[in-house]
Amino acid sequence: MPSKIGTISKWDDDKGFGFITPKKGGRNVFVHINDFSEKFQRPKQGLSVIYSLSKDKKGRLCASKVFPQNVVKEFSKADGQRVTALIMAIAFMCALSALIFAKKLPSAVMGLYIAASVITFILYATDKSAAREGRWRTREDTLHFFSLIGGWPGAAIAQSFLRHKSKKIKFRVVYWVTVVINCGVLGWLLTPHGKHQLGLVLKSIDWI
Repeated sequence: MPSKIGTISKWDDDKGFGFITPKKGGRNVFVHINDFSEKFQRPKQGLSVIYSLSKDKKGRLCASKVFPQNVVKEFSKADGQRVTALIMAIAFMCALSALIFAKKLPSAVMGLYIAASVITFILYATDKSAAREGRWRTREDTLHFFSLIGGWPGAAIAQSFLRHKSKKIKFRVVYWVTVVINCGVLGWLLTPHGKHQLGLVLKSIDWI
């Protein structure tokens, strides 16, 4: 189907969707953030765009392969969030690796963080897909729980790259609380008492 030109006449940045008014007239077309090219500036009301017509899973008409008519690559706020999330996650994992190399923490701790981060990222991706398709959502308490036990690096990457839960202030505040608590517990594990308790836990797991 040939490309069309229109203007984003309505855009809800928090929900990640809006409507395009065709330049040649006609009904407004629904557009979702996932159908907008991430290579260019973030969609906003009044932006002239080029798009193709498609249909969603329910057979409804929508826009796809959307990008600005006047192609301008810019380093957006979303790009900055992605870079920050990656730097934060990589820096933390490097610090954790250094502690393990120095034998101040067992390697099992790294395994926990990696596993929890992967699971957390998958939960975010699943929840975003469910929100878009109107399916059963993952509880926010569940997302926070996995962040708390070590999945917060994965959550940071998911929030920035998937653009999910990144605008909800209350959720973000609780997320950062889980980060602080988790890092606090990790710091406690470096103390003599913390090391002793961790050793007991690991021994009990080996025994099981």
